[in-house]
This record gives sequence, structure tokens and C-alpha cells, in this order.
Amino acid sequence: MRPLSPDSVVYLETRRLTLRRLIQQDAEHLFQLDSDPDVMRYLPGGPVQSMDEITQQVLPRYLGYYERYEHYGFFAAIERSAGEFLGWFHLRPYRDAPAETEIGNRLKPSAWGKGYATEGSRALIRKAFEALDASKIVADTLAENVRSRRVMEAVGMHLEEEFVCDLGEFPDRAEPPRGVKYALTREEWDAALSL
Repeated sequence: MRPLSPDSVVYLETRRLTLRRLIQQDAEHLFQLDSDPDVMRYLPGGPVQSMDEITQQVLPRYLGYYERYEHYGFFAAIERSAGEFLGWFHLRPYRDAPAETEIGNRLKPSAWGKGYATEGSRALIRKAFEALDASKIVADTLAENVRSRRVMEAVGMHLEEEFVCDLGEFPDRAEPPRGVKYALTREEWDAALSL
């Protein structure tokens, strides 16, 4: 079977980004992203140790979303002017509450602080509310991840709850870290648009 070309799987575009479905050829990009300790600092499990982890575990899990859902999944973030792979965004049912729609992203450090996370997250929120009829958008991170929390606040989300993470997901820590969940309802989004 011939792999799909990136141009044939575009999910959406913003002013500076193209979000497209991931493909097998993204494995090296994903390895570079997930093996970076700075990128993985606040994520369960820490950095990946081998390309095999990407090709046999991570990428198949991401690609599996396209088989289960028509409009949800993980999407490569490509900087439009240079065609550079910056990382990925996701839009998917939230783990404990499938009626909620989760957004998230993982970008390489060279893309941090340039507004890409906010730009891509806003586009996914718009898509979820306008095209997918979502009722609530959520995102979570560790409480100490100030950069991610700022993005959530910048796109209009508010702190909904705090929780204690499973220590098994963070084996390098002596105590389980605190997590935070942010949310934005359809009503809040509609009200913000009318201002």
C-alpha cells in the first residue's frame, strides 16, 4: 500500500500552521520530539529511549485514532512558510469523560514562545465547537507546567479542577505530582465571541 502524501491529509490550516494527519514518515520527527528531555519534562514516562518505541508503540497509537474517528486524532504541526515540522496537536475524546473533547500539543523547543501553541489550540477549539458540535473542551497538564497553563488561559479556558497524578506514571519522582484540568464550555465560547 502506497503511503498517503502529507498534502492529501490536511486537517486544517491557520495563518502560520498546517495541521495534517501523521504518517509513517513522521517517525524520525516524533523520535526527535519525544527523546528531548525538555519536551518530555512534564509528561508521564519521560523521554523515549529508542526509535523502536516510536515505530512500534507511539506512532501506531496515534495512527489508530484515524481508524476509530473521522474527525479526531493527532495532527502534525507544519510551519507553512518553511514546511518545518514543529510538533503535533491532538483533538480527541477526553479519557474519563467521553462527552468532553480534549485538546493538547507537543512542540519542539525552537517553536516555544512564538504563539504556535495558542494559534493551533484556538483553531482546534473553533473546529470542535463549529464543525463537531462539541459542548466542552478540556486540557490538562501538571500544575507546575506554567507554559502550558498560560496557553490554556490564552485560549479562554479556565481552571476546572486540581488532582493528584498516579505516581506510577512519574517513576522518577518521590511524590505524585499535582495535575490541573482546564475547561471551556460552548456557552462560554459563544459569549466570548459576542463581545
